[in-house]
Amino acid sequence: MADPDYKLLDSRLSALIEGETDALANACNFVALLYSELPDVNWLGIYVLRGDELVLGPFQGKPACIRIPVGQGVCGTAAATRKTQRVADVNEFRGHIACDTASRSELVVPLFINDQVVGVLDIDSPSPDRFSAADQRGVEMLCANFCATKRRAHDFI
Repeated sequence: MADPDYKLLDSRLSALIEGETDALANACNFVALLYSELPDVNWLGIYVLRGDELVLGPFQGKPACIRIPVGQGVCGTAAATRKTQRVADVNEFRGHIACDTASRSELVVPLFINDQVVGVLDIDSPSPDRFSAADQRGVEMLCANFCATKRRAHDFI
């Protein structure tokens, strides 16, 4: 499977959100764009940091877990460590929270505004080892550019 053209996706994202000030609308379009363009993905969404837990935000896919404690599961680990989690086999990830049993691999990128974690972008695939290092770099770039449009953490969603 060829890696998506992340620079093209970034241009498309910029065109979608440029000039729009509604944070929720922009987050919804960000998620919808990625879900429609990334192949072999069965769930994609944002969890927003609220206190010591991540709360479900805009997403595409089946209904999902609403709250995830920071430090638990792949999403909570990404938020706690401030590092992307690229998991080839979620069944091998200690403490994995299975919102959809069809998911086999996962990529979770922390979202930062002014060096503060404000949430995570979570991408699931039904295929093992779906996400490459190139996918990780591309999605991290998209997340950084999306968050750069926000000035303050409370502007996130």
